[in-house]
Amino acid sequence: MNPIRVLVVDDSTTMRQLVARVLAADAGIEVAGTAASAQQARELIKQLNPDVMTLDVEMPEMDGLAFLERVMRLRPMPVVMVSTLTAEGTETAVSALALGAVDCVAKPSTANPHSLEELPAKVRVAARVKRRLPMAQVEVAPPPRPGYEPGGKIIAIGSSTGGVEALIAVLTGFPANCAPTVITQHMPPVFTRNLAQRLDRMCAPQVLEASHGAPLKPGTVYVAPGGGSHLEVSGRGTLACVLKPGETVNGHCPSVDRLFLSVARHAGAQAVGALLTGMGRDGAQGLLAMRQAGARTFAQDEASSVVYGMPRAAMEIGAAEQQFSLARIGPALVGATAAKI
Repeated sequence: MNPIRVLVVDDSTTMRQLVARVLAADAGIEVAGTAASAQQARELIKQLNPDVMTLDVEMPEMDGLAFLERVMRLRPMPVVMVSTLTAEGTETAVSALALGAVDCVAKPSTANPHSLEELPAKVRVAARVKRRLPMAQVEVAPPPRPGYEPGGKIIAIGSSTGGVEALIAVLTGFPANCAPTVITQHMPPVFTRNLAQRLDRMCAPQVLEASHGAPLKPGTVYVAPGGGSHLEVSGRGTLACVLKPGETVNGHCPSVDRLFLSVARHAGAQAVGALLTGMGRDGAQGLLAMRQAGARTFAQDEASSVVYGMPRAAMEIGAAEQQFSLARIGPALVGATAAKI
């Protein structure tokens, strides 16, 4: 099998050498070239046609986010951001994921000197991501249905690789008084807080990072905090968010399966679930439990998924009753939770 060819982009000579050395130590990865600026990277992309690009955020002339936006618009390809994980940096990293980056890796620091050890694995995941259409060619979601009133149901959503883009696409179509919505997106701790803040600025409903004991209210979206705890729902009458410390499930904490299984147990037919883009199988069994409990269940289709792993797993075991393009999942969730007149 041919090695994964990577272009390393960073304005620091030391960092370019370090990233290249870490990647070259993996027998399945070849460093095709390195670039110190967006302009150099643009020329090397044309010459080398790499499979994956690693990209710094702070660079001279054109910063990494501006270059990423241009790449995703004109020549979509898998990109892994390599940035420092300060509070400011993680906000930038979430912006990069929203623009289409597959993942982010921290630059080494005193607190985390071995952060680049995870880079080869993330490059391997990125290499499996299909090259997406420029945004101008992507299907546009229909406008929200007028006169929506929630019908007493809740929405549960799971996502992973490519999920930031997907969640933005889904939630920006939700009405301000949407059904209570709980989300598990595989992300590190600080990222989820910044994701919730970003979604809150972009969407009509209020979007919060979930807190233990928070009651589920219409017009509010709750994002599972990253790291250490699983988001579940529990309660009689009014359901509430429950954060339970625990081991990883399907390699993840928080786990989509843990969320979906709790929704099946406590909401039953009064729930609607959707499994979006992501690597692996997390969420498939939980979505099946939701469907068996009477919930409506959907999955993102292959054509619109960055990685058709989790949705495929759901379809294979009959967990999702229907597949929709990313543009259609939001309206399907809204329609399935509307009050019946």
